[in-house]
This record gives sequence, structure tokens and C-alpha cells, in this order.
Amino acid sequence: MSVLVVVECDGGEVKKSSLEVASYGSQVAQLLGTSATAVAVGEATEANLAKLGEQGITKVLYDAEPRLKDFVNGAYTKLIAAAAQQEDAKVIVLANSNIGAAVGSRLSVRLQASLATNVVELPKADGGSFTVKRGAFSGKAFADVTLAGERKIIAVKKNSIEALHEAGKTAEVVSFSAQLSDADFADAPKQVVLQDQAGGILLPEADKVVSGGRGMKGPENWKLIEDLAQALGAATACSKPVSDVDWRPHHEHVGQTGITVSPNLYIACGISGAIQHLAGVNSSKVIVVINKDPEAPFFKAADYGIVGDVFDVLPKLTQAVKELG
Repeated sequence: MSVLVVVECDGGEVKKSSLEVASYGSQVAQLLGTSATAVAVGEATEANLAKLGEQGITKVLYDAEPRLKDFVNGAYTKLIAAAAQQEDAKVIVLANSNIGAAVGSRLSVRLQASLATNVVELPKADGGSFTVKRGAFSGKAFADVTLAGERKIIAVKKNSIEALHEAGKTAEVVSFSAQLSDADFADAPKQVVLQDQAGGILLPEADKVVSGGRGMKGPENWKLIEDLAQALGAATACSKPVSDVDWRPHHEHVGQTGITVSPNLYIACGISGAIQHLAGVNSSKVIVVINKDPEAPFFKAADYGIVGDVFDVLPKLTQAVKELG
């Protein structure tokens, strides 16, 4: 039972979530007594792909087709399916990302494979059964799911598995062609709009996030958020009401109807903590809430809370971070 890991790349770099997935896949392979092979999607460099050996990957398949630089559902699905068939992979591991969500269901149908999403732990493979633990109800509960069938697809929740780093180990990068045709790119977007986050950190991949709500009182005060984010090396985000009134762009909106994030540190500034917002951030390792209202619901979900005016707290916090850095 071989293991295939889907590695997402952007701008030549392997995404952080894919480093976690590579580590997860290599541990599954060890559990099953086999090796883990990766297939890369997106724009990558051979040098960065070779570094996946540090996460336990032995071989990386890479199709240099230039149109694969940007996500195209049909083409990505065919590429991964072809890699799975070539490697006779019985377990396919990918990130529970936008790409993973789009491709996972298509792969499940194409390969006649069982699929589990939002997986948070390594599987239990005893006596022929294959059981995984997945988050449910926006992270409020967990379910143990047994995957049936010859092939299994696992979509791993971000920040649920720590990435391995075995320095000095490298993976073999192998040229691979899925024999893609123009028809495979028929659902390609006509125009790709790149939305850069402040500081160049992509919000879904961010290790730290500083987010603001209506308590910031207006877009003219967002420099306080950006200054703290820059000092921390964090991405910036906002609540839904903020994006609704165009204080911030919609691609920064975090919550159940926006982007779901799983950073190691999430700092909420002037956000009351509506349940829809909490659903998008409750997978964060550490949540810090800054709000002048001691009864704000967000404090119940916080690991650390500061009761105070964001306009007083943020400059002092930024200065303290700079002094420590």
C-alpha cells in the first residue's frame, strides 16, 4: 500500500500546509511499511522540491507544463490521478485547502476512492481497517471515520500535524508527464487576479495573523494593525462587518463565510467574537483577544485576553515586540 502526497507550491516555494502534509504522508507510509512519493502542483523549483526529503519524502514527481502554474481543477485532478496510477498509490494525502477541497472530491470519483476531509490525527490501521479522526461542526466535535475500499484519500487539516525537519535529507525529483491536453484546461480561469497580503504573507498559509474588527472605528486606523503585523511577521485579516463596509478587501475576511485560518497565533483586535467569526479561527493554536468590553464573547475562546482600548494597547504591544525582536 504505497502513499502519494500532493504538494502545493506557489512562487517556487512549497506551502507550509504542504510541508505538514508531506510529514503526515511519510508517517503514514512508515505505519504501512512503505515509502512516500510526492506529486507537485503549482510553480516549483527542483531545489525546493528536493528539500521535501527533510519531511520524509523519497521521490517527487513534477510536471513542468507551464499552464499548471495556476490552479485548474480538471488538469490538477488528471495530474494527481495519473501519478496515483503510476505509483499504484493506495493512500493519497493532500491539504484540506481550497485546492484540496476542489480536487479531493473529483479524485474520489475518478479513482473510486473513499475520502475523509478535515483530518487531525494519524490513522489507525489495525486488522485491515483504516480509521481517521476528523473535525466536525466547525471544530466543535470530532468523528472517527473508517475508510473502506482499496484506495483512500485523506485531506489533512492545517496546523494539526507538526512538520518534520530531518536536516540533510533530500528527495529525488523526477520529471513526470500526465499527458495533459487543451481539454484538460477548459475550466481554467480567463483571468487570474493575485491578491497580495500586507507584507507578502498569504493569509491561508500564515503562521501568525493580526485581525481587526469594528472596534478599529475606521480604515484610517488600520496602520495600527499593519504595524503590529509587520513587527510579528504576520498576515493581516478582518471580520466580516469590516469587509462588508469596505474598510478592508474581502480577501482578508476571516470567518465561516470567509477564509478559515489555523495559525499558531491569532490576535483579534476590537472583534466581539460572533460565532461565525469563531468558526473560522477556532483551530488557531493560541488566540489573543484585545477588547475594551470585558463581556465580549471572544474572551471565552481566548487563551489570553487584554481588556483595554485597542488604540492604547496596540502601539505598546508593537513597541514591545520590536524591543524583543
